[in-house]
Amino acid sequence: MKELVVVSGKGGAGKTSVLAALASVAGPCVLADCDVDAADLHLIFQPQVIHREDFTGGQKARIMPDYCTACGKCEELCRFDAIWFDGPGNGRVPQTFRVDATACEGCGVCVDYCAENAIDFSPALCGQWFVSETRCGPMVHAKLGIGAENSGKLVTQVRRAAQETAHRQALDLILCDGPPGIGCPVIASLTGASLALFVVEPTVSGLHDFRRVAQLAARLNVPGLLAVNKADLNDNLTRDLEAMAVEQGIVLAGRIPYDRDVTRAQMAGKTLLEVSNGPAARGIRQVWSIVQEQLRAGAASQTSGLIQIGNSRNKPISCDHERV
Repeated sequence: MKELVVVSGKGGAGKTSVLAALASVAGPCVLADCDVDAADLHLIFQPQVIHREDFTGGQKARIMPDYCTACGKCEELCRFDAIWFDGPGNGRVPQTFRVDATACEGCGVCVDYCAENAIDFSPALCGQWFVSETRCGPMVHAKLGIGAENSGKLVTQVRRAAQETAHRQALDLILCDGPPGIGCPVIASLTGASLALFVVEPTVSGLHDFRRVAQLAARLNVPGLLAVNKADLNDNLTRDLEAMAVEQGIVLAGRIPYDRDVTRAQMAGKTLLEVSNGPAARGIRQVWSIVQEQLRAGAASQTSGLIQIGNSRNKPISCDHERV
């Protein structure tokens, strides 16, 4: 099973648009939106949800008013200003304490020091993940709650469900829309992947962030390809990006020129290749041909594939100090 992860090192570089366009020409495959903090692949594919599950991560404190004696120890010890003295009375005291769930960091100090055992510390509902059908094949995606944590763990769950879906439907390719940056969700997206496609724009920040995410992929032993998006906006920086890629052993996949058809496709809720055969569409087709070559080369060098469900050596990992 082969898994391509599209990353950028920063937001707004065009990775989702490129990934969606690749899905148009890839043939049968599984789509996975690993940008769980701000998922947007569904805006293009309008997925029809066929399965959903809750996602829990970490724990949250909740004061049980019936048992609270209003001693104030929890408020005193809380370093996150998450406990307030405005809870309901209970017959013994006119007012009790309550926990602001948004501010609570789940450290558990209040639970440990509550003499009355009046604080519940249950797993927190952080969001949901879904398996859906789209016009380009099955799609696994998720929605993380506002201010919720453990996005790396949720990314791992999305990837695992995508692998299981591919295995069940006998599909050998997963296309992952990775999150921006180099933090936990990106590490969880890249770990164990077959190939990373870096979609980078020719700007100073794009150059800086490409260097960081390329170093991360190298540290995780994930081979990479570079596609420069809007490449004609700054020829000098485009050449600098390509030179940096060559220095780091990253294959050049091609240049995608600026094209207003990309915006038109977004407004129509379509992939670029569904509405255009312009310069950007031709550039993406060229990128896909190079991606296919690299995926075939990787498959030839590893007969079992880089990701196998149940293979502990290559399981995707999250950054939440838990190997899954």
